Amino acid sequence: MEFSLKKEDNYTVVKVLVEKLDTNIAPTLKSELVLIVGNGEKNIILDINDCRYCDSSGLSTILVANRLAKNANGKFVLTGLQPAVERLITVSQLDSVLNIAYTWDSAVGMVNDL
Repeated sequence: MEFSLKKEDNYTVVKVLVEKLDTNIAPTLKSELVLIVGNGEKNIILDINDCRYCDSSGLSTILVANRLAKNANGKFVLTGLQPAVERLITVSQLDSVLNIAYTWDSAVGMVNDL
């Protein structure tokens, strides 16, 4: 299994369970995110704590999740950034676009603080 889903009261947690968020997992994850929002969920926490590497398709998936949540008047929060992934997001200047939480409690707080 490449990722897990857990529905909470007012958000869904998507946890990536593999070390690489790349072309092998990104399309499946993107489809799942579209389904989640299509089913009425508007708040998503994407936990990539186990993820040590992300390529352009992984970044694209993260941006799609952000856009889907925003279009649904919800919130997307990215948490669990490992150093290499955080560098990629910073170099891509996406740290100013994305809601990034450095602890689980702050991720939940960001979602609940609509």
